[in-house]
Amino acid sequence: MLPARVRDYEPALLDELTATGEVLWAGHAALPGSDGWISLHLADRAHLTLPEPGPVEDPLQQRVLDVLAPGGAWFFRQVADQVARACIDAGDPAPLDETVSAALWGLVWNGHLTNDTLTPLRAMTRGSRGAHRTRRAPPRPGRVARTGPPETAGRWAVLPAIDRDPTRRAHAVAEQLLERHGVVTRGAVVNERVPGGFAAVYKVLSAFEDSGRCRRGYFVEGLGAAQFGTAGAVDRLRTFTSTDDEKPVAVALAATDPANPYGAALPWPAAARGDDESAGHRPGRKAGALVVLVDGALVLYVERGGRTLLTWTDEPSLLEPAAEALSTAVRRGSLGQLTVEKADGTALLGSGSPLRDALAAAGFVATPRGLRIRA
Repeated sequence: MLPARVRDYEPALLDELTATGEVLWAGHAALPGSDGWISLHLADRAHLTLPEPGPVEDPLQQRVLDVLAPGGAWFFRQVADQVARACIDAGDPAPLDETVSAALWGLVWNGHLTNDTLTPLRAMTRGSRGAHRTRRAPPRPGRVARTGPPETAGRWAVLPAIDRDPTRRAHAVAEQLLERHGVVTRGAVVNERVPGGFAAVYKVLSAFEDSGRCRRGYFVEGLGAAQFGTAGAVDRLRTFTSTDDEKPVAVALAATDPANPYGAALPWPAAARGDDESAGHRPGRKAGALVVLVDGALVLYVERGGRTLLTWTDEPSLLEPAAEALSTAVRRGSLGQLTVEKADGTALLGSGSPLRDALAAAGFVATPRGLRIRA
């Protein structure tokens, strides 16, 4: 998501923010393939925006949490030694490093622990089959990790305690939605999975309107009258005009990006040749999937893994900038290698099509498996 938002993005930029304590990252849930959902939080507001941690039922996880509970940030070896000592004192055998690592990550996905860098998260996902990851240099041969498994690098710490006051948390959520979306609609709130749903946020946004902190109006046609926006966002909307002689603007985004309105504020439109439902190829706000928008209209949907596409037009004037945006995202290194095998359930190599021509013009090369492009 970040490479599409930040020009010349490098993972070290985010590591610098986490290492200096300005940004915290928290786990929400594990995904198949050694992957998972995480969120980023500004440190000064984390107590209001962090998710409520889940219960700890595993005894080893509880021992890890007890070791880290007094505070501070600990390397894995320090944690493992303290946990082993606690197990021996209780008459249990000392756990293996891999077992302690699994307990650490169980606490991460349960919303209890964080790390001062995203290096362990990258190490965990590097070995999985998940798609669309930044290409990185392989580890140097012969290098021995004496401090623990690669996915346990860095210093581990307990996340800050959350503020459980519902009024303050609702106030922080409403401010965050306005900053994130500019114009907040019912669909956007539902997609954010906000506790209490749109009804809870509506009360706070109405109070914001009464105090002059936001405006309520019918800013976007077709999205209902309950729309709230900041003064800057509303004024900027009024500046947008379209003319026929303007060059189309195409952007490639993560399907889960708040900037992608489809599947949230807007429903997914019917595909140009219909969804290949038998193969499970339907659009959704799924981790690893991409959308390509041209002047705000949905043109391409790239499934997780990049092997299949869905299209919403056969017009070369829209497919060409969409294919170029997808090619640019790959070339800058944010997706790794991409090999497209099918589009709308049909093999791309079978016959000529406007989509194949657009991909070829954008730098995709025909291979026995499909059309491929590399970073």
